[in-house]
Amino acid sequence: MVDTPADVAARLGATGYLCDDDLATVAFLSLRMERPLLLEGEPGTGKTALAEALAATLEVPLVRLQCYEGIDATQALYDWDFPRQVLHLRALEAVGRGGSEQALEEAEKDLYDERFLLARPVLTALQQSPAVLLVDEIDRADDEFEAFLLEVLSTYQVSIPELGTVRAAQPPIVVLTSNRTRELHDALKRRCLYHWIDHPGLDREVAIVRTRAPQVSAALAEQVVGVVQQLRHRGDLEKPPGVAETLDWATALHHLGATRLDLESSARTLGALVKYREDADRVRQALDIMLRP
Repeated sequence: MVDTPADVAARLGATGYLCDDDLATVAFLSLRMERPLLLEGEPGTGKTALAEALAATLEVPLVRLQCYEGIDATQALYDWDFPRQVLHLRALEAVGRGGSEQALEEAEKDLYDERFLLARPVLTALQQSPAVLLVDEIDRADDEFEAFLLEVLSTYQVSIPELGTVRAAQPPIVVLTSNRTRELHDALKRRCLYHWIDHPGLDREVAIVRTRAPQVSAALAEQVVGVVQQLRHRGDLEKPPGVAETLDWATALHHLGATRLDLESSARTLGALVKYREDADRVRQALDIMLRP
């Protein structure tokens, strides 16, 4: 599919995702070695967006598993459509099937036919592969789910007692993301290639804004990114803005008709940049100094 890390970078860039050489290299190795890719980093650094860009450039489906506290194998693998099974039983009763032992056995087999199977993201990815399976925010799940996922990623197959084993004809491309709210187990990390994604530097973030929001003037993009980079390095914000917030802020300013950053328009659009009241107050004070004539 891809020949070199430079090829990966170029194809991702064609989708609007601009990555550095290190990320392009680990993504290339993940594809060629058929190994899951574990991405860690602060929120808003482009971890999820990389999986989306890979699916777009490779022209394969993106299957997303959003992790959360309490998620279990049922939400990730499959479930049975209970309401449809009940309706099926009632339909059998209505046409007169039932009563004999053989008829009951046939009805029971019918209940666990593939038409009543609800495929969840992991099973869907195995069935549809080639596909990109995005396991988003794995750090929000618990240890038990992490162990289950490790087993699936080791074999790329799922055993369904009523139907048998489902194997991927081709292993899906797996991208796991973590905001590092907790440490992941070494067993999972050993199964994956690993990369830490930092916020982009000034030049690359300007290029991202110019690529993803071309309607924003060059002067405004450079000013917005310059301010955001300074805010990230202050160290006093509850949630420093990520690249997504940079794009939102630049776009919001553009919609207000701004071509350059000024104190009035920037203060009015802070809701696109920061998401905490305390952060808004701190940023407002910082902008008063940064943008003072």
